[in-house]
Amino acid sequence: MTSRPARPLEIAYEESKQILAQQPKLFLYGLMFTSCLVWIAIRIVARPKQHSTSRPHSPDPEKPTSKRGTAFKAPEREPGKWRPVDFTRPAAAPYPNWDVHTAEPIPYRPFRHGPYHITMGLRTMQWDEWIELDNHYLRFHGDKKRRIEERGDKCCRTAPEAYDGAVELLEELCSYLPQRYPSLFRSTPTGVYNLLTAETFDITTRPLPEDPMAMAGRLIQDDLAIMFEKADGQYYLLAGAILLAGFWRLSDKFGMPLSEIHTSGDVPGFKTKLEKGMVNFFRRVQPGQPVLRNNYFIQVDDNLAWSHSIGSEDPVDHGGEGKAAEGWSSAEKNKAIEHHYFRSERQSLRRLPRSGGVVFTIRTYFEPITKVAEEVGVPGRLASAVRSWGDDVARYKGRERYGEVLLEFLDRKHREQVEKGLVGEDGQEEGRYPF
Repeated sequence: MTSRPARPLEIAYEESKQILAQQPKLFLYGLMFTSCLVWIAIRIVARPKQHSTSRPHSPDPEKPTSKRGTAFKAPEREPGKWRPVDFTRPAAAPYPNWDVHTAEPIPYRPFRHGPYHITMGLRTMQWDEWIELDNHYLRFHGDKKRRIEERGDKCCRTAPEAYDGAVELLEELCSYLPQRYPSLFRSTPTGVYNLLTAETFDITTRPLPEDPMAMAGRLIQDDLAIMFEKADGQYYLLAGAILLAGFWRLSDKFGMPLSEIHTSGDVPGFKTKLEKGMVNFFRRVQPGQPVLRNNYFIQVDDNLAWSHSIGSEDPVDHGGEGKAAEGWSSAEKNKAIEHHYFRSERQSLRRLPRSGGVVFTIRTYFEPITKVAEEVGVPGRLASAVRSWGDDVARYKGRERYGEVLLEFLDRKHREQVEKGLVGEDGQEEGRYPF
């Protein structure tokens, strides 16, 4: 009988047996590779549509909202008409190991190497961090109490239409402070008790024993201001406790709309770079999205409440010829470095859910330049920032009156740090803004 020719499958089988017998490892590697290719192909065909699991970016408060909306998208409403929002601030955690006698001020250094950019500089605020208190509390409290007694409604005032919003702010503070600083404040059935000053704040009696903004101002180290929207869509300063502002007075700005407050103060770049973003922010900010910003100034005297080097806080009218000039042009030029102080502000902004008012808290930090310049990297960074100011910013901040002395000192301190190997020659070691 003649044998039938071998079929292709049988030939492949015989060849496979020979390969397996002669080179078993090669055969197994090939089998594994083929299996992997088959598995990958099956996964690609069967894979369901994937959705991104990346963490969404926080909304930028300075940028317009998209058509799809963001956390800062404002509900449609008629200008000047606010509908109360069902929002409660999250309870604050007690500040760890905080003590009014030992808690050091936070060293804000809100400046960068040049160039200098004019922006609102907003960033998201954590609710626990709404109010910052430290071991300067008694000094601030004493200065505020004295100024309220001496100056009254020149520095603390509430318009009738803003009264409910001012009371709402006072209630918020009386809720927050015992939560965050239980060693300093204790809740009472009628408000709050200050364990350090032995003051009782009754916020339930009507009428209140004093202006609600004055009461709020005496609780904390911050100055306070509340802006309310009117029917024209603009926000007006209708409640304030401006006690330690240094360079401006509540009596000058009270009742003004937001834009006029800034243009009357010659704020650099307001019309061209800030106004549109600021107006949009006020229109859309919601109670659940508080924000922070920082700024800084140089002052050439040691008065926290009012910088007397730029003129009197109460300028005198000279027989109809107008009030005495005030401003940087009045300041003595090139005072010794020991008279130079670094003044920075940490501002928070949040909307009150019941009244719709937008609250500013303005916490001032005030230190001698000679102390600040001892910090590693700070003199070089600050000198670069001051040099980078444009002409309008330099005029606003008064650089012409102190720049020569300040920059000579900062340059010398920077060279000392370079020689000690603490910073590089270019001094570009940046900290985590705004510190």
